[in-house]
Amino acid sequence: MTGLSPIPDDVFREAVQGFWDTRIAQAQAQVLAGKVDRGNRSAVTGGKQMDGFILTLTDFLLAAGVPQNHIHVKKSLTVIPGFFRPTKMYDFLVVDREKRQLKVVIELKSQVGSFGNNFNNRTEEAMGAALDIWTAYREGMFGEAPPPPWLGYLFVLEDSPASRAPVQVAEPHFAVLPEFRAASYAKLNATNFFVRRWYGKDISRLLVFY
Repeated sequence: MTGLSPIPDDVFREAVQGFWDTRIAQAQAQVLAGKVDRGNRSAVTGGKQMDGFILTLTDFLLAAGVPQNHIHVKKSLTVIPGFFRPTKMYDFLVVDREKRQLKVVIELKSQVGSFGNNFNNRTEEAMGAALDIWTAYREGMFGEAPPPPWLGYLFVLEDSPASRAPVQVAEPHFAVLPEFRAASYAKLNATNFFVRRWYGKDISRLLVFY
């Protein structure tokens, strides 16, 4: 990359608006078609809600000098091998095929309603993906001695009373860490809690955007 300009705080403003507009349009379309899913599934099963974020990321990297043919968002081209599983499809890859180097891997997820176990699942998925990629990297599965790739996890969390409510923790045998007491899902996100945990323990270079 030739260089990066300062990233504005509202870099994903249009992507966030597009996310909600798409969800509403998909839910309405399915209602009109007589295909009403339970809960939020009518707005989830249609997909495409995260396209605005992919476009923003693409524009940002192109402006930084990344060749367009290195950027991959088509599903058939966003698959890489893993160490603990044969392959996994991600949402956004940057690959230098000439040098056989994996440059960037980004996963995009969202959470609207149904907090609790679903939020825990997202956390476990992020950690599992990071572990799988870094292990595959150390085992030389992405070429001979390439520079380490940059891993990203872009997570959109609904701002609602439920996401801001304190999380109930059970402690039948051992006490939870103080950071989790009276913490909400929104607070854990806003303070980049998981990012600091991952960095502090050198688990990954995985970053989280909110």
